Amino acid sequence: MTTTTTVPIAEKPDAALLIDERRRLIREQVQAQGKVTVEELAERFGISVVTIRSDLNALASTGALLRTHGGALAHRDTEEVPISVKQKLHHEQKVRIAVEAAKLIRDGETILLDSGSTTEEIAKQIRGLRLQSLNVITNALNIAVLLATVPGVNVIMPGGLLRQNSYSLSGPQAVTALQSLYADRLFLGVDSLDPEIGLMTPHLLEAQLNAQMMKIARQIVAVADASKLMKRNLSVIAPVEQIDMLITDKEADEHIVGELRRRGVEVVLA
Repeated sequence: MTTTTTVPIAEKPDAALLIDERRRLIREQVQAQGKVTVEELAERFGISVVTIRSDLNALASTGALLRTHGGALAHRDTEEVPISVKQKLHHEQKVRIAVEAAKLIRDGETILLDSGSTTEEIAKQIRGLRLQSLNVITNALNIAVLLATVPGVNVIMPGGLLRQNSYSLSGPQAVTALQSLYADRLFLGVDSLDPEIGLMTPHLLEAQLNAQMMKIARQIVAVADASKLMKRNLSVIAPVEQIDMLITDKEADEHIVGELRRRGVEVVLA
């Protein structure tokens, strides 16, 4: 007597699966496990790593997951994404945003650079500016390192508790240190922005520090690519009416842009 073995749908070769179905199963596996590798997915579906990379890139472009080197992470809005991952997300848009932000910087100013991958791109733009003097207050170690050797740039760090996911310093010590400082302009990186709720971040201590940054800055410029708009997160930093300008990219939803402008926020599309 001959026995037959039924192969589960997830184990069938690529020819037996529609692309959309395979990607749905990949998305479910990432959400269930938290992270996956290209190799394990290729083995599961019996297809090439090239095809799996294409699937992951397609899913990442829709925001279904976060693409990493060699695999992917689950994308949950309430969880903080490591900066090593953030640096690769929407990179082209972040560079364009940084170029627009750098145009606002004037010689002799004191600016605040919040932690984040977009503000890191602003720091890279500052390295190419021809300035006699610029004071940069930042709570981000990676930004401080980028600017540490730039002639004419004085870096001030507030201290505090280091968060490894973001290379940033936060907490009561950092808030207290900022109370005696003043800045001409704050470049505030936000994880989420909803016109109704405000600017948000997944980290409570970071929200408190950002709120203090806003208090000591003459002008507040939020920087966020379009993927951050209309998302919600754990900690509210401030209502959108408290920012002077948002620099985002041209993919931003026109209805969100219109609502922000109606609330008095100048919106620049990079």
